[in-house]
Amino acid sequence: MGVTAVVNQKGGVGKTTVTLGLAAAAAADGRRVLVVDLDPQANATTGLGVWDAERTVDHALEGEAPGSLRDVVRRSGWAGPPDHAPVDVAPSSPRLAQREHQLAMDVIGAQDRLAVALEGVAEGYDEVVIDCPPSLGLLTVNALFAADRVLIVAEPAAWSSDGVEQILRNIARIAERRGGRPAVAGIVVNRLGRTRDAAYWDGQLRELHPELVVDPSVRLRAAVAEAAAQSTPVHALTRDGAAEAAAEFDELARVLGMASAAPAEPTEHEPTGHEPTEHELAEHEPTEHGLGPQPQQPFAPGPVASAPPVTTTTGDV
Repeated sequence: MGVTAVVNQKGGVGKTTVTLGLAAAAAADGRRVLVVDLDPQANATTGLGVWDAERTVDHALEGEAPGSLRDVVRRSGWAGPPDHAPVDVAPSSPRLAQREHQLAMDVIGAQDRLAVALEGVAEGYDEVVIDCPPSLGLLTVNALFAADRVLIVAEPAAWSSDGVEQILRNIARIAERRGGRPAVAGIVVNRLGRTRDAAYWDGQLRELHPELVVDPSVRLRAAVAEAAAQSTPVHALTRDGAAEAAAEFDELARVLGMASAAPAEPTEHEPTGHEPTEHELAEHEPTEHGLGPQPQQPFAPGPVASAPPVTTTTGDV
């Protein structure tokens, strides 16, 4: 079981699409996944096909009741392939923005309210993914206190590295108070387009954080946005680019340990300890009568080709 917070205080970098893509990839691997939507915009909630939630994360954060998130969690509306595990969601609502202001009044327990709400709930899942709001307020701080690790989503654009530096400093401060948790799982570059500008800023991120940027990057594809808009996992989409996007999220999930390693590619020739004889090889040669030895053709002498003239050169060869 692992709790991963997906963060960046900069808006518009695609944290929710990365959250949903990783959730879909982990579910495709048969893992039990819970998505906690901590963003008052509730995009992850609607992206998971939930529109009418009566109880939300806001209710779970009202007090400090251990395991209070259990009364909020519900099955998502994703209709994925039958061999994929279902995905659960702790839905959000715009009321969560007001809850953040109320948390500020709690001098002692404001920062770990979510960690308390997850007690006894997170253990029922293989992966818990927290979609954070685009800020460094108390909601994001709650996610960092509840998480085992943090995945930073960055866009290959100007000032992106500034946001990454700021979130890294805040993670380090919290880790000092929590015995090294959360760890930084990495930086994933999202919406990587095929432009010189995108390539330049992608290179800048990799140059500044060579040990943190993880591969593969998530390419800019309409299929990813369309999957979220249709409230369906990208793995279930059939339009152009969907299979490539799903493969990127599958590989990203494997790199992050949220899915099993890909099976090894079969080698062209596995040694069996027995080398085939010439006769055995001949039996598998195609003939006009099927497989079997080639019939012996009578020797018929033909014209002898003249040998090409030999040219002699001097000096170094």
